[in-house]
Amino acid sequence: MTAEPMGAEKFVPEPASLDDLRAAVQQCRGCDLYRHATQAVFSKGPADAEMVFVGEQPGDVEDRRGEPFVGPAGRLLSRAVSDVGLDPDRIYVTNAVKHFKFRLDQRGKRRIHQNPSRMEVLACRPWLTAEFADLKARVIVALGATAGQSLVGPSFRVTKSRGQVLPWPASAEHPEQFPTSDPAAVLVPTVHPSAILRADDRDAAYGAFVADLTVAAEALRGGDKLG
Repeated sequence: MTAEPMGAEKFVPEPASLDDLRAAVQQCRGCDLYRHATQAVFSKGPADAEMVFVGEQPGDVEDRRGEPFVGPAGRLLSRAVSDVGLDPDRIYVTNAVKHFKFRLDQRGKRRIHQNPSRMEVLACRPWLTAEFADLKARVIVALGATAGQSLVGPSFRVTKSRGQVLPWPASAEHPEQFPTSDPAAVLVPTVHPSAILRADDRDAAYGAFVADLTVAAEALRGGDKLG
């Protein structure tokens, strides 16, 4: 018997509000990551937010608490958002993948983050697409390679496009897969904040991250007329 292909499509209600999606995601079996995660982690922030941050996946703390970006990387992101003068209450944050992927350490006690596969990212993308259908985003910040590949395609590279203002979804390899917005949205890629925590020179890495978020903030304020 041929295995049924992975994908969240049949679990995503349509049409649906963000609250509907947040409830429905707990029943998602679109890939195998749900088997070991504590719960699905959806999003936080207002539906009318004009700036949206998309990360990779929930981490250990997020998986236990059921909220995105509440662990060390989330605290660093909050600090950077404050440093560039953005209102955290007017930002929507979510992840490309809604379940935590991990392996246990040798003692079987500590859960160690693992990158989601391309197939797992694709399987979960219907949730992200459904979110954007309800959002009014003008600026989307892709935090890291996985988020960028989910929003643009497999050719996306953070090192090539970080800190740039790109039209979205026009910059995606298959823009027809995503909802369009009026006015058009822009995408600003940067690194995931967890990369800063792993950097040899955290101060330099943080400074570059803040510079990228400054570009996003200026685009939101109308400093960049693209789109």
